[in-house]
Amino acid sequence: MDNVCQCTDYNVRQSNAILYNILNQENVKSSHNNLNYNLIPHRCNCEMRRTVCLKSPADICQEASGVLVKTIHFMKNLPAFNQLPPNDQLSLLQSCWAPLFILGLAQEGMNFDVVDTPADSMLKRILLNSQESSETEREQPTLAGVNKLKSCLRKFWSLDLSPKEYAYLKGTMIFNPDVKDLTAALFVEGLQQEAQHALREVVQPLHPGDRSRFARILLAASMLKTITPNLITELFFRPVIGQADLLDFLVDMLFSR
Repeated sequence: MDNVCQCTDYNVRQSNAILYNILNQENVKSSHNNLNYNLIPHRCNCEMRRTVCLKSPADICQEASGVLVKTIHFMKNLPAFNQLPPNDQLSLLQSCWAPLFILGLAQEGMNFDVVDTPADSMLKRILLNSQESSETEREQPTLAGVNKLKSCLRKFWSLDLSPKEYAYLKGTMIFNPDVKDLTAALFVEGLQQEAQHALREVVQPLHPGDRSRFARILLAASMLKTITPNLITELFFRPVIGQADLLDFLVDMLFSR
């Protein structure tokens, strides 16, 4: 219950009344003195519903695009990945691109700031009454989602992983045997076990006095699954790709030779 926005019912009532006043011609023609000044737009301040966007989209989107390209190239350059059937490669790509991208953000030390989504952008969609509005309506990034992402990044920064630790951790994320409909699931499971073993072997000599480091790395990696691909897409790439499907670009990058 703590995650439920307490402003929801109020927002619905107020927005319905506001829309009625906008769209009803009789109200538009009525005297200015007859308007109900209690019907004031209420912006929800709850993190779960407070929509945000990048403060500096031009710079951050360019940096994020660079991280994404490196992410796909990392996958393409894995010989074991290239041995998998194309359909398995596609399934694994769909499953792991977002966690890999977040690891890339952490490895690059990329920080960013967000601001509230401009209210007039939503009003424009209402007034334009676009026929495609229902088809193009997407779930916008929320402050809660961004804070979760930033918390995840801070966790990896506190661990201060080496390049080899990042590489083998990415391997454990790519080769996920739990992805549905894999034709080579047993092979993928073996690759994940190899990546986990290699990660452990790298951690021990680098941090001989820290016996819990391996477990803490895996625990941090479990946080990656709580960040949705939609959040990553809408926050970092929607300003660049417009209404296009990001996955189409990822597939083109992965299978291009």
